[in-house]
Amino acid sequence: MLVVRETIGVALASIRANALRSGLTTLGIVIGTAAVITMVALGEGAQRAVEAQIQRMGTNVLTVRPGQGWWRGVASGSVRLQESDAVALSNDMGGVYQIAPEAANRLQISYLRWNSNNQVVGTWPSYFPMHERPLSYGRLFTEGELQGRQRVAVLGSAVPEALGTPAALLVGRSIQIRGIRFEVVGVLEEKGSMGWENPDEQLYIPLTTALYRVMGNRDWLRAIYVSAPSPEQLEPAWAAIDRTIRREHRIRPAENADFQIQQASDFLETLGETAETFTMLLAGIAGVSLLVGGIGIMNIMLVSVTERTREIGVRKALGATRRAILFQFLVEALVLCALGGVLGVAAGFGSAEVVTQLYGRDTAVAPAAVFVAMGFSVAIGLFFGIWPARRASLLDPIDALRYE
Repeated sequence: MLVVRETIGVALASIRANALRSGLTTLGIVIGTAAVITMVALGEGAQRAVEAQIQRMGTNVLTVRPGQGWWRGVASGSVRLQESDAVALSNDMGGVYQIAPEAANRLQISYLRWNSNNQVVGTWPSYFPMHERPLSYGRLFTEGELQGRQRVAVLGSAVPEALGTPAALLVGRSIQIRGIRFEVVGVLEEKGSMGWENPDEQLYIPLTTALYRVMGNRDWLRAIYVSAPSPEQLEPAWAAIDRTIRREHRIRPAENADFQIQQASDFLETLGETAETFTMLLAGIAGVSLLVGGIGIMNIMLVSVTERTREIGVRKALGATRRAILFQFLVEALVLCALGGVLGVAAGFGSAEVVTQLYGRDTAVAPAAVFVAMGFSVAIGLFFGIWPARRASLLDPIDALRYE
């Protein structure tokens, strides 16, 4: 035990004696470890952001979208969902499930001297509770306004700013959508970006008004949303939707459907897998820096063996065994890598925080990433330190004492 302690002491003394060179040697490990931590933190943050967005979409919501049309087993172009499909779903599934069709188009919005280009969404009043869109000011449009094709609009939280007017003052005033006058009846609370779109920048009008007065697409819907009371009722809802839409489109059970039924968890799984793949890719690229740092440590250790050949010869002449010499140089390599790993972890935490503060990106440093980066750093020290240590241990003491 005393020999081991003395050997470790000699190794540490050698590192302190060449502090500048030791610091520069560990720099590659520091950069590599910090890069791995930062990249994994970015990937983990992105995955958590996706999960939060899917939660905001509603995990109990099924989405029906137009699909590929088929004729005698051959694809015949895309089809359209119609308002009658949503009405049929409401008649078949109403009461237990909420139904909300959606038509959308990007249109020019104007108020006084301000103009903006925003996505206008035509839908039913059930859309708002289904997607958890509470009001900040005013009210939502009603079923009567939907049936009467009234020109009323509910604005996302970011629209008033685009129109140069505070939200509270805009309620009750008239704006123009594609040159048609609409009364603003309400402004929604902030929802947050969904990644591919920002609901806060959208305007919501009655579906009948959108189809017959604004968009001119009387038989086109982008999607139909069906909300189940609980996740356990998603499966029967799926079957009921499939049965109803097939009946409306006159598609037999054995034939290919011309529509798609999607679930929020499907998006979560797909986007989660994509985020994980990119995280592994980025971490792998950053890991190359660790390998470069390990090669640098092996190079410096080989130089150290050459410089200290006479010292090795003296120690062997005084009775040091090959195992002691091997252990000494391995300890030096491991200490350098471990020190670089610790500094790299600290730098990785700092880099992740800087990215969050400067660029607003969500980051999350996973404990597993820290342990993997540290373990990898130590493993690199062990791997790249063995050859120089073995070379030092195999030196002949007589040849080493003669070395100049």
